[in-house]
Amino acid sequence: MELNGKVAVVTGGTRGVGAGIARSLARAGADVVVCARRPPPNPPDQARFVPLDVCDADAVHAFFAELPRLDVLVNNAGGAPYRPLAHADARRHARVIELNLLAPLTVSLAAHDHLARTQGSVLMIGSVSGARPSPGTAAYGAAKAGLESLARSMAVEWAPRVRVNTLVVGMVRTELSHLHYGGDDGLRAVARTVPLGRLAEPADVGAAAVFLASDAARYISGASLLLHGGGERPAFLDAATANKET
Repeated sequence: MELNGKVAVVTGGTRGVGAGIARSLARAGADVVVCARRPPPNPPDQARFVPLDVCDADAVHAFFAELPRLDVLVNNAGGAPYRPLAHADARRHARVIELNLLAPLTVSLAAHDHLARTQGSVLMIGSVSGARPSPGTAAYGAAKAGLESLARSMAVEWAPRVRVNTLVVGMVRTELSHLHYGGDDGLRAVARTVPLGRLAEPADVGAAAVFLASDAARYISGASLLLHGGGERPAFLDAATANKET
């Protein structure tokens, strides 16, 4: 799968999953622009960095107004700290929703005309937290559920000129994994809960992004691709005393 000659923008593309996506797109031949509020410590290979706060609508529109061409938009910027609902007021939770749902909408709208001209595609980076309980990051899970719904509606409204899909990502091993899962022992324990026996690497997400951005996926729109290593083993299977192997 090649992306030669295509221009791709990856928001939040300076580290973790976003950097993995940016590297994969560049290796597939795309001209990649990564956006974030701060410059990357280790710039992705063959990618150009532009400072941008995706929650600043005026800055977002100015950025795309200056961009000569766009074929692929990856709405990756997002995330949330661990914060139980009762430990913060609604305004702080609303900021999480703004970053993970409203910002991708703002960015997509600003990019629409470019994408319509090139018959390009939008890729939303969703999360399994949008389809299951997300204790400690409830606002994040709600935003990711909304993002997936937004992508499906956007795919219908913007067809046939623009394709829109969602990558529903599970647990990924990044430089910040310890904040969610703990040290090496925690990472190994969490990995054992995944049917494939490991957390994803950013390159795994990048490979899926290349596929959805490429002509190999030219008839795929409004879809949600699960990238979670098989999901989660149901807890009741381990709790039950029946049907245990001896």
